[in-house]
Amino acid sequence: MPTKQRILIVDDDENIAELISLYLTKECFDTRIVGDGESAITTAASFDPDLILLDLMLPGMDGYQVCREIRKDSQTPIIMLSAKGEVFDKVLGLELGADDYMEKPFDSKELVARVKAVLRRYQQNTPAPAPVEDKNEVRFPDLVINRVNYSVLYMGRKIDMPPKELELLFFLASTPNHVYTRDQLLDQIWGYEYLGDTRTVDVHIKRIREKIRDHASWRIATIWGVGYKFDTTPQ
Repeated sequence: MPTKQRILIVDDDENIAELISLYLTKECFDTRIVGDGESAITTAASFDPDLILLDLMLPGMDGYQVCREIRKDSQTPIIMLSAKGEVFDKVLGLELGADDYMEKPFDSKELVARVKAVLRRYQQNTPAPAPVEDKNEVRFPDLVINRVNYSVLYMGRKIDMPPKELELLFFLASTPNHVYTRDQLLDQIWGYEYLGDTRTVDVHIKRIREKIRDHASWRIATIWGVGYKFDTTPQ
């Protein structure tokens, strides 16, 4: 089962770091906090984060140097955090390999949204399992989903389904037994620039389940704390 996505928070201000950690923990991220550049580099290697939040004003080795060192052998997404808002500082950070740049003070919701957006962009480079059968139609016992004419046949009956519901169902059914996080599903169905709440996915899954009940051969399974999969293993 996939684990929670890991965020490394690098900031020498303990209060800010703890606050950021609280925001991200509420969104089901696993966080680790360090307060200096040297620790950031060693922890990045051992913790293997999915994303790094990197403050620029660090004791000893500053954030620019940390970014430069990490980029020597890692493409882990980095969001720089700084009270410096000059264009030069932003451009330098991005040229060194940062994926985004946020000025302090920042809104907590915007920070979380930026983290999710950068992670979704990064995950686009990870190929998904190849869809089964025809790329525009998937078939299972008592279920046919067609992406060309946007139709769903369930138990021999045509089911009315809005486009996003159908696309979500088709995507899950195209890669049976593969677990997707809510963020990955947001990326695939709504696009990485969509900054809506991940509960959007839950609402659409709920509506699909109201129209299509679990079958003896398949079901939409909830993987608690992670996301969903189209389960075709024996019930």
